[in-house]
Amino acid sequence: MPDLVPLQPVDYLVIGHIAVDISPASATGVQLGGTVSYSALTARALGLRVGVVTSSAEGAPLQALDGIQIINVPAEHSTTFENVKTKDGRRQTLHHQALPITLDQIPPAWRNAPIIHLAPIARELNASLPEKLSGTLLGITPQGWMRVWDENGRVAAGPWENREQALRYAGAVVMSVEDVDRDLELVEEMAHQTRILCLTEGEAGSVLYWNGDRRRFRPPVVEEVDATGAGDIFAAAFFVRLQATRDPWEAARFATQLAARSVTRTGLKGIPTSREIDECLMEVLS
Repeated sequence: MPDLVPLQPVDYLVIGHIAVDISPASATGVQLGGTVSYSALTARALGLRVGVVTSSAEGAPLQALDGIQIINVPAEHSTTFENVKTKDGRRQTLHHQALPITLDQIPPAWRNAPIIHLAPIARELNASLPEKLSGTLLGITPQGWMRVWDENGRVAAGPWENREQALRYAGAVVMSVEDVDRDLELVEEMAHQTRILCLTEGEAGSVLYWNGDRRRFRPPVVEEVDATGAGDIFAAAFFVRLQATRDPWEAARFATQLAARSVTRTGLKGIPTSREIDECLMEVLS
């Protein structure tokens, strides 16, 4: 039996399922996706040491996360989505789910990472987890807690059960307007229940709620090729910049600029380049 490689410290820990997305455009018919994948790769591009705790089946295309430490809970199936664009928006189907991820599966050495990002995509994380990991900057993207699906796997927006507990312990929350089915009154309500809440609105940019204030950040005009993962790139960029500066306004502006550039390429090719990161920092600091 080969020696186990000891875990190295991480600056950014992201917890949740990777997704195996059905993609006719891929040579294999599937491609790696999900918040964990996009956020982990973005944090690495921003220069952080990244760790992932996930669950997936043998054969999942984890090679795309090369250079990132991964704790994988083996499952019979990886969480698998099929996304179809329609005139009424994206139609999403959940075909398979991997296993739940519990506190015991998160290495103790990683539980005090400077940034911990809870990134459920299919209700795989227990609602009590935020309380147990609240000692650092705890970033939450609650998308997977706000999804329901029927017996055919058709996904729709649903209620975030026990949200008050997570919102109380979160250092920052990032969600999209689609996650709340465009219910802006619900967003306002949640903004009063947590420290910092950022709502992404696609090509309209983002809205940040902090300290009783609300500000909108407009993105640059770009030619959109594929918006997949843009919200996840935004979240990682926001959490990283927030941790570095303690300035939510600056973090939101930086994340908005960086996420906008990501939609000019397809899939994981949208992960920020060094040049884009430098451009966005110059834009924010100018």
